Amino acid sequence: MNITKIFYAAWAVLFALFAYWQFNDPDPEVWVSTYVVAIIFCLLGFRGIFPKIPLTVLVVACLVGAIYFWPESVSDWIVQELEQKNLSMKTPQMEEARETFGLMIIALVMLPGLIKAWKE
Repeated sequence: MNITKIFYAAWAVLFALFAYWQFNDPDPEVWVSTYVVAIIFCLLGFRGIFPKIPLTVLVVACLVGAIYFWPESVSDWIVQELEQKNLSMKTPQMEEARETFGLMIIALVMLPGLIKAWKE
């Protein structure tokens, strides 16, 4: 199995876990759906299929969403997370910061496939 298959298989599993953890979120339908889309593109990547336009839309949408939700202070958010010592949501700002980084992760994971799609 080559590195690309391992990469996308691992991320498909991780995104499935991320989706599962979103079921107790205030808006699970948005975030579970987002991670399911990421899983689908990971499974396509596993098979070596990189649809240029849909991948472009996904990466751009995730980056725009991440910029929209970007926390005022990343360091304050990290300190808050470390102080509470669990993953429960204490403030809406914490939830938005987590969502920001979830979108960033999706965009970064899809970026190699997007680059490959645009090179072909």
